[in-house]
Amino acid sequence: MSGPSNIVGVLLAGGLARRMGGGDKPLRELAGRPILEHVIDRAKPQVETLILNANGDPARFERYGLPVVADVIDGYQGPLAGILSGLEWAAANVPGATHVVSFATDAPFLPGDLVERLRHGARAAGKPLACAQSGGRTHPVFGLWPLDCRHALRRAMIDEEIRKIDLWTPRLGIQHVEFGVLPVDPFFNVNRPENIAEAERLVGAP
Repeated sequence: MSGPSNIVGVLLAGGLARRMGGGDKPLRELAGRPILEHVIDRAKPQVETLILNANGDPARFERYGLPVVADVIDGYQGPLAGILSGLEWAAANVPGATHVVSFATDAPFLPGDLVERLRHGARAAGKPLACAQSGGRTHPVFGLWPLDCRHALRRAMIDEEIRKIDLWTPRLGIQHVEFGVLPVDPFFNVNRPENIAEAERLVGAP
């Protein structure tokens, strides 16, 4: 089963993982498998087309069989650059695509209904953008982005040097979609070395 053909999923793995000591954070192991595999297992059924945004040698991700798309703006400019890269790739490569949905690749418990709920939330609120929130925190890297916004985003990044998602999204209008946090916050992210042990414990949660 796959999700809607007009929405392209982009796995954001283009960062430098400074807080993890560098390297590819999504390739760190959790419960005997790379974190990225846990994320792919949850993201892939939600979209028909899934790509991986990553910089450097794409061969290290070859085993996953996904198109690897580098940032279209040089210099490791953060998740907003990955979102722009996904939007521009989808516009050029997926006829009929209307949206991109972005997934962080350090969140192994992400919701299996993320895409569906973001679509519904944006539509019900009449907003072009949507992102997840849980436990009083927003998670803008888990967002729904219309392809129509790619030109405005590129201008904001190039001309205004905007790098924070939250500085840009209010211009277009964004709906925050609430997700529950029991028994596990689905947006728990493995951001630091000490988070690995906590994630190992949560893997066994019901």
